[in-house]
Amino acid sequence: MPQGIEISYVVYDSTDLDQTEAFMQDFGLVTAERTSEMLYMRGAGTVPYLYVARRAARDGFAGAALDMARREDLDAVARLPGASAVEPNPGPGGGQRVRMTTPDGVPIDAVWGREPAPPIALRAPNPYNWGTAKNRVNASLRPKRAPGLVMRLGHFGLRVSDHGQSVAWFRERFGMVDSDYLCVPGDESRVVGTFLRFDRGAALVDHHSMLITQSKDARDTGVHHHSYEMQDIDELFGAHDHLLARGRELECGVGRHLVGSQIFDYWRDPFGNRVEHYTDGDVANDAYQPVRYAVAADDTTQWGMDPPRTFFD
Repeated sequence: MPQGIEISYVVYDSTDLDQTEAFMQDFGLVTAERTSEMLYMRGAGTVPYLYVARRAARDGFAGAALDMARREDLDAVARLPGASAVEPNPGPGGGQRVRMTTPDGVPIDAVWGREPAPPIALRAPNPYNWGTAKNRVNASLRPKRAPGLVMRLGHFGLRVSDHGQSVAWFRERFGMVDSDYLCVPGDESRVVGTFLRFDRGAALVDHHSMLITQSKDARDTGVHHHSYEMQDIDELFGAHDHLLARGRELECGVGRHLVGSQIFDYWRDPFGNRVEHYTDGDVANDAYQPVRYAVAADDTTQWGMDPPRTFFD
């Protein structure tokens, strides 16, 4: 099975790249490259881009990509049914890619060999004075209301027509493993959502890099949201206040998830696409045992702002 895979980037269609760029800059991303037809945006570190927008006649999700750690893993994906041959990957950093689509027709690329970009520095996490652990002595914190800087693309969620088929597709192609399950309330035997993580054995990885959920209407499939990790809670709350001041549309947040434990903050971009900031998420390795959560959607927030009913449609 391939090792060392990461979520690479998401792709959206946009009827107005100016509006898209302005919103994503407010959200804490940095423009990496812009043409009349394409927009590439990045975060901290050296990853050349995390978000792609392409000029189109419609607005909405247009696919995602996963970074492969080795060329031989990219070649192996290219031999799978329905995969393209290896071809050049457009965009900053170049590299190679293999193109394919999920059972619902969502474009998913496997990419390898992108050249790193010049680094963007990320501040160190703030030292917090907890009730029983004082980490900041003779010093004060002075966080700002500002866009902040996203660290990386952490995960995305897909609503699918056949939950079992789509989960199997990602397991077989990318070696993903199950972290936790969402079940019908009161019935742990009926799984309607699976949180998937990348398998690195004993090494720690994010609790989930993908969430696959069964759509209530098999004709209504696609992305639910994509999500960026922030350094700490000050960075997340500072960005929250900045987005409010900029008149952006808050959907729900700030709160803490039940599954994965992330402190979350969900927003809508100018075209209605859902995008999330999060921090303080769970990590797991091969010792983790999946949990079945047979709870109502309203019970998936531990504290904070509850999502509206439309969040789960």
